Parts: sequence; structure tokens; C-alpha cells
Amino acid sequence: DNPLGVLAELPLPIYITTNYDDDMLHALLFKRKHPRLEVCRWHTHLGTLESVFSRKSGYLPDEENPLVFHLHGHQSKPNSLVLTEDDYLEFLVNLSRLKGIIPPVIEGALADSSLLFVGYRLVDWDFRVLLHGIVGTTNPSLRPVSISVQLPPVVSPDKQEKAEAYLEHYFQEKKVQIFWGTARQFAAKLRQK
Repeated sequence: DNPLGVLAELPLPIYITTNYDDDMLHALLFKRKHPRLEVCRWHTHLGTLESVFSRKSGYLPDEENPLVFHLHGHQSKPNSLVLTEDDYLEFLVNLSRLKGIIPPVIEGALADSSLLFVGYRLVDWDFRVLLHGIVGTTNPSLRPVSISVQLPPVVSPDKQEKAEAYLEHYFQEKKVQIFWGTARQFAAKLRQK
């Protein structure tokens, strides 16, 4: 029930991650798929990087040749990493201001697909940037329901149910359903289904 292993088994053409490592790529390789890696070009210095979507490659992600898109950079390209608070702010500003930061294939997937948020706390910058900066820019009525895997909020037992209900209501407006539990518990349920 390794979450990345279960996700790699799914017939998905695109995996978007805010991790800087190759763990998703390795999970896909382990499942005998042929993934490609792409980095978000969130600032001008990244525009010169070779893209898997170059005209000569003709690459389009599919289930056997999925794309792992590193939204906040990749460890092999240190200047691509979104690390500091200033980086996050610049990332958000450039996301709304500049064209081409996110490839059209990724934009289409973000707008038309259910998203799965795993490994984020509700207060994490990564999660908030994704939710407000990317998901929030698409029309909620057109977007399918997404899922966020969350640990239950740490509150006194008598307030647990109310806290969870409040958060579920808040995210329901954004078309995000919450699975209360660990990533491993979610992966086990997903594998069963």
C-alpha cells in the first residue's frame, strides 16, 4: 500500500508533483512505464531548458508514457526550486501574469481532471498555492470533484466532528472532498476499489 506505488499503477497520463525528487518517476519505472520529466518554467531563467514538448519530440503523455511534471522544480535543476516565501510569491505572480509557464497539456489536465492532493496539510504553502493559485483559477462548475487526503485536525475530541464538518464544507465549495486518514490508508482503499 505504498502510496506512490498505488498511484503508479493507475492508468494516468500526467502526474503533477511539488516534490523535488524522483520518487514518482521511480515508482512509474518500477511499474514498467516510460515516464518523462518536465519542470515548470516559473521564472524567466528557466525558459532555456529543453522541454519534453519540443516540436521535434512530438511527445504527448499517455498511460504507458506518462509525464511527471515538477510544479515547484526538480533537484537536478537547483534554480528551478520554489523554496522560500519570496519564491512562492513570485511563482504565484508569474503564474497569473506570464503565458507559457504551465504547458497547455498540463493546463488542460488541471482544468478538466479530478485532482488528488496527497501529503499536504491544510496550512502548507504548497497546498494553498495549488488550491488558490491553480485550481482556483478554473471555473468550479466545470471542474470534476477532487480529493484531498488529510490527517484529522488536532482538536479536543468534543470538537473533532465540528472541525471536520467545517473543513469539509469549506472545501466542498471548491469541489474538493476530504479523505480523513493517512496516505497509506488512502492507498489501501484506492487499491481495493
